[in-house]
Amino acid sequence: MENRAQLIRSGDIRALARAATAVEDRTPASQELLRELFPYTGRALNIGITGSPGAGKSTLVSQMARILRLEDLQVGIIAVDPSSPFSGGAILGDRIRMQMHYSDPGVFIRSMATRGSLGGVAAATSDLALLLDAAGRDVILIETVGVGQDEVEIARLADVTVVVLVPGMGDDVQAIKAGIMEIADVFVINKADHPGAERLEREVKAALELAHRPDGWTPPIVRTVASEGQGVAEALSEIRRFYNTVPRSRRTIENWALRLREMMKDRLMERFSFEEFRAAARDVAARRRDPYSVINELLGERTRN
Repeated sequence: MENRAQLIRSGDIRALARAATAVEDRTPASQELLRELFPYTGRALNIGITGSPGAGKSTLVSQMARILRLEDLQVGIIAVDPSSPFSGGAILGDRIRMQMHYSDPGVFIRSMATRGSLGGVAAATSDLALLLDAAGRDVILIETVGVGQDEVEIARLADVTVVVLVPGMGDDVQAIKAGIMEIADVFVINKADHPGAERLEREVKAALELAHRPDGWTPPIVRTVASEGQGVAEALSEIRRFYNTVPRSRRTIENWALRLREMMKDRLMERFSFEEFRAAARDVAARRRDPYSVINELLGERTRN
């Protein structure tokens, strides 16, 4: 295991790819590996890219990676795709749109299936981000699947959260929803050459005037045409401005508190089989037992073992 960790830290692409597969499969060996690598994490800038389906997130991520590579930075891309209804794997649509980076060893791209997880972020995404961090990636771009307001989950993982909006798709209504407004550190209006971009920007600005963030930050609004590379450098500049302006320590502690809670829930759920719930459900459905007592009994048994 130590040798494998050393290979990953040295930038060995094959070792990194094999480890990424193990992390996504949540194997016991991957947890041991992550424990070994954890002291070497915390250096990368994690940028979350979220927003409505069709907003051009993949194109924006690809253009960001291009600019970061021109700065000689090592880039990791995690594209959380919808799960295939047949195989359960990622549909891989995002990889198709990032083909310009395939021959560049400085860009590591991984598509992950949601596998039913909520929040637009696959359950193993945070672990994969740690793996890429330990492997020396300077910036990690995390693109979520695009399921709407539930994507607030990305804020628990990213250092900076970018919400991508597009005119003409109802995003003027979506943008004022509380969840999205609270997580956005930077707003990007993509496809800004389309009609309605000015109206959308006015709607977002009006919503921001009513919002109050504890950190005092007012999210900037950047217009882009990602397909042509326009405005992408400005978006990266605003991302860095937030990262360098707002104290990171408090956000990091809050994010880890939420992460630890989720990890605890995942670990606890691993102790139960679905058949145990099904057996208990028969009694609950027949009103022979109440659900509250069932949960208390199950938890009591598992915590004693």
